[in-house]
Amino acid sequence: MRDPRSEKELLDEALAVAAGADVVVAALGEATESSGESSSKTDLTLPDTQRRLLEALLATGKPVVMLNFSGRPTVLTWESANVPAILNVWFGGSEAADAIADVVFGDVNPSGKLTVSMPVNVGQIPIYYNHMNTGRPKNPADPSFQKYRSNYIDAPNEPLYPFGYGLSYTDYNYSNFHLDSDTLDPDGALTATVTVTNTGSREGDETVQFYIRDVRGSVARPVKELKHFETVSLKPGESKAVQFRITPDNLRFYDYNLDYVAEPGEFEVMAGPDSRRLLTQKFTLK
Repeated sequence: MRDPRSEKELLDEALAVAAGADVVVAALGEATESSGESSSKTDLTLPDTQRRLLEALLATGKPVVMLNFSGRPTVLTWESANVPAILNVWFGGSEAADAIADVVFGDVNPSGKLTVSMPVNVGQIPIYYNHMNTGRPKNPADPSFQKYRSNYIDAPNEPLYPFGYGLSYTDYNYSNFHLDSDTLDPDGALTATVTVTNTGSREGDETVQFYIRDVRGSVARPVKELKHFETVSLKPGESKAVQFRITPDNLRFYDYNLDYVAEPGEFEVMAGPDSRRLLTQKFTLK
C-alpha cells in the first residue's frame, strides 16, 4: 500500500527522524513490483523523489549508509561519488532484514560478489565482462577518448562496478601468481597458484576468481571467461595459496562446425578479486 502523503510531508518526517540519529540507514531503490516479468525500464537510476531524499539526508552531515534494493543492475554513478557506504541488497527474502542488520552493525563481514556488471549509464547496456574483442580496441593505458577506436566520447568502456566486484570490512592483497608450466599437453594439466593475504584488521572470506582467455581462436572468443572460483577464510595478516588445476577441458568451446574442441595455441589465465583487477600469466596448449 502506497503512502498517500505528499513528498514534502514524507521528507519532513525522514529528516526529523534523521536529526535524532547518529547514523542514517536509507532504504532506497526499486519496489518489488517494479522488477520482474513485464516490468522493463529505460531509466535505471534512482527515482527523482528518492534522489531528493538522499540529497537531503546527506546534507544533514550525518553518516549515511544506502541500502540499494533492486531486482536488476542499477545505475549508481551519482551515489557512488556522494554516498559514504552502499550495500546492494537485491530482494533478499524473509531473512533479508536480519542479514542486513548483521552487516550494518558490523557483526558480519560482508563477502558478496556481483554476478552482473553495474553500468555507468544505460547507454553502456548491454555490458558484460565476457564480451568479444573488437577490431580497433582502445589502448587501456590511455583514459582519454581515442578517435577511431572502440570507445565512447562521453563515458568509459568499463562498468561502474565490474562482474565479481565486492568490498568487505578488510582488505586483500593478491601476489605471487604463477604457473607450474608454460605449456599444456592435450592430455595433461597445469596448476595456477596465487597467494591471497588479508592485509586488514578483520577476519573475512574472499572469493578468488580465475579467468581464461583464448588469445586466438578459429571463431571469435571472449576477452575473458570465469573458469574457477574458490572462497577462502583469512584471519588478519594470514596468507593462503589458492590453486586452479587447468586441463584442456577448461579450454573447450563449440567451433564453426559445432565440434567441442580445445584448439592449440596461446592462452592467458588471470586471477584476482573481480573481473577488472587481475594478475595475468600465459601458457600454450600444444
